[in-house]
Amino acid sequence: MNPERPKLILIFGLPGTGKSTLAAALANQLGVDHLNTDMVREQLGKRGQYREGDKQFIYDELLRLAAAGLESGNTIIVDGTFFKSSLRAPFILLAKRTGAAAKWIQVCASGEVVKERVSKKRKYSEADYAVYMKIASEFEPLEDSSLIVFSDREGLDEMIEKSLSYINQ
Repeated sequence: MNPERPKLILIFGLPGTGKSTLAAALANQLGVDHLNTDMVREQLGKRGQYREGDKQFIYDELLRLAAAGLESGNTIIVDGTFFKSSLRAPFILLAKRTGAAAKWIQVCASGEVVKERVSKKRKYSEADYAVYMKIASEFEPLEDSSLIVFSDREGLDEMIEKSLSYINQ
């Protein structure tokens, strides 16, 4: 990575696709901070609160934390569904304002694999298959360039390798 220019790495996709697994592994590999919607929700005492205003509050806090990191010259990984362009737009503006390179990585998996994954308890995520289906029906495609990885077809090491190659372009 270019040490003079921080990067804003945004890992997005539907619930249960493996976003957080990839984001945590990538953050560990790069030695950078990882911000996650579910962890921020937990820290703010907002578990179980998913009204539109609650979601916006979480994304606003992620934006504030990402801005603080970028303004300190650090590369930051942000992990969330980012299922609507209105959730993505402030992060795109943040990257432009701070001079950071925005790198979008979409994590995908088949509905069958997701259904199995979300049926098991996860540390932070509360999303079940009904939430997956709801977000899938509202998902707006990203208009900017991005990398797409498939957690049900690629191993974690392969996804990390592809992500690092993309991030360093």
